[in-house]
Amino acid sequence: MGKYESLAKDIIKNVGGKDNIISLLHCVTRLRFNLKDESLANDEVLKDMDGVITVMHSAGQYQVVIGNHVPQVYEEVCKAANISSTSPALQGKKMTLKEKALDLITGIMMPSIALLCACGMLKGLNSILSYLGLYSNTDGIYLLLNAIGDSIFYFLPIVIGYNTAKKINMNPFLGLIIGASLCYPTINNVDMQLFGRVVNANYTSTLLPVILIVAIAKPLETFFNRVIPDMVKTFITPMLVLLISVPLGFVVIGPFANMLAQIVSDTVLYVYQLNPILAGVFVGGLWQVLIIFGVHIVLVFLCVANIAAGIPDPILGFTTFVTFSTTGMVFAIWLKTKDKALKQIALPAWVSGFFGVTEPAIYGILLPRIEQFILSCICGAIAGGMTAFFGLKYHIMAGMGIFEIPALLDPEQPGASLVKCLIVTAVSFVIGFVVAFIKFKDRENITTEITKKDEDKNGKEVIASPMTGTLKSLDQVKDAAFANGAMGKGVAIEPNEGKVISPFDGTVMAMFPTKHAIGLLSDKGCEVLIHIGMDTVQLEGKYFETHVKQGDKIKKGDLLITFDKEAIIKEGYSLDTPILVTNTNDYLDIVVVNSNSSINAGKDLIVLL
Repeated sequence: MGKYESLAKDIIKNVGGKDNIISLLHCVTRLRFNLKDESLANDEVLKDMDGVITVMHSAGQYQVVIGNHVPQVYEEVCKAANISSTSPALQGKKMTLKEKALDLITGIMMPSIALLCACGMLKGLNSILSYLGLYSNTDGIYLLLNAIGDSIFYFLPIVIGYNTAKKINMNPFLGLIIGASLCYPTINNVDMQLFGRVVNANYTSTLLPVILIVAIAKPLETFFNRVIPDMVKTFITPMLVLLISVPLGFVVIGPFANMLAQIVSDTVLYVYQLNPILAGVFVGGLWQVLIIFGVHIVLVFLCVANIAAGIPDPILGFTTFVTFSTTGMVFAIWLKTKDKALKQIALPAWVSGFFGVTEPAIYGILLPRIEQFILSCICGAIAGGMTAFFGLKYHIMAGMGIFEIPALLDPEQPGASLVKCLIVTAVSFVIGFVVAFIKFKDRENITTEITKKDEDKNGKEVIASPMTGTLKSLDQVKDAAFANGAMGKGVAIEPNEGKVISPFDGTVMAMFPTKHAIGLLSDKGCEVLIHIGMDTVQLEGKYFETHVKQGDKIKKGDLLITFDKEAIIKEGYSLDTPILVTNTNDYLDIVVVNSNSSINAGKDLIVLL
């Protein structure tokens, strides 16, 4: 059995089985599923798996965050689910326009990101070795390495044409040939008489033209496949598609796409030039938030477009050293905490952080301690501002973490750029370390309160209802993780109003960023999770409002969360709300005391024995 075979099978089972999988991609740290029905997936079971960091619903995808061994897990999932990594994606579920756009960008860019980075790092290595005097820029080894590094950028339309065609369910080799046609040397940057006009265009090292041309070619292919007899359509269809799409693309679509790409690039650079440091602070501060919602690929897309066009990109450069400020924070937490479980999580998190994989740090350490996450965003903003101050920009694509630094080396001044990068790396790490070392504290008050529970073991504690509504047993909830008691014993309420109050005196243990769930700890040691609705995490906080924050002391009856009940139901979500005692094993029994079909907020609901 392969190292990740068991994990892959468990993931497939808990995303609803292989029949629920429409398509699967992976990025640097995530499996990106397109599922027929996301409600069949067991979020909480997946999150609790060894080898899974967390689960995200974003960009129309069901994202399982794995970490830096995602390629191996991806291969095992493909093998176990009989998914071919070379087959075109099946027709997906209905998505919003925003989700479709993000899904399209992801599908086009992700398959080639690793190779873009590899070629970029080769160019960076070549510049450094030449700068150090190991060989000159006229030597054969320099020219060969430079050719390897430049190849994917020069012939980018071929790579993107293939990826685009595959993503939109078109013959991918037809997309490849469209890209190759656009790169043909003798028709680039020359005056050509076409259809009564002179055309002079260049499509090597471009991104947008081939995407739009392949998009035009798709309906042509569909039409010709439908009307041309089967015996000849295998070669007649691609011939006709190329005959129409390439000349049309070369003369009309391509120039328009180049103009549009130039406008976007000029706009981004104009905003950057207005106040580079402010732009760096803004992007650096938001970078981890973009990662959480899985939309950071948009910045990568813009960066690749600029670099392919020979324009140094400042925007993605702002994010480079956020990794090191986050790693510094987690390193400080690892040194300072006395919590053995937290130490075990923090050690691999700060080690992987040096190599650019910060999801374990974000999801495992910072987000559950929201103050630390906010501080990490502030540190990221400082790192982004310093990057702008030193004028560091992306000149090539490169790896992540320490392997990202070659991307910021100016080919004209690689030595000076390297010194600046090392300064920003050190300062970012130290700032993150100092902030966390000063501000981080173990939850000593909570630990003390938990130990007090042992004194009341033979007594009982009563949990009041946090909502007014209709009672349901957990096995009526349409989510296996809740229904089978895996998350703890308790009861569910279908609410009559959009209000959640505190069921006891205690402390807010966790407030989820999406505001749909809250974890509470009573003064007697009971741990309770209130999860408002099923799959409402996908609303990303829409229609919810929190009235307390993590760490707040609360009294019975305090208002915790309000939500727009009608709007959530209108969006198609169930509002069945499990109220779970998550430390069930600490009690002899969990008894639901109100057997009526309805209950008012504040009335006794559960007795702990």
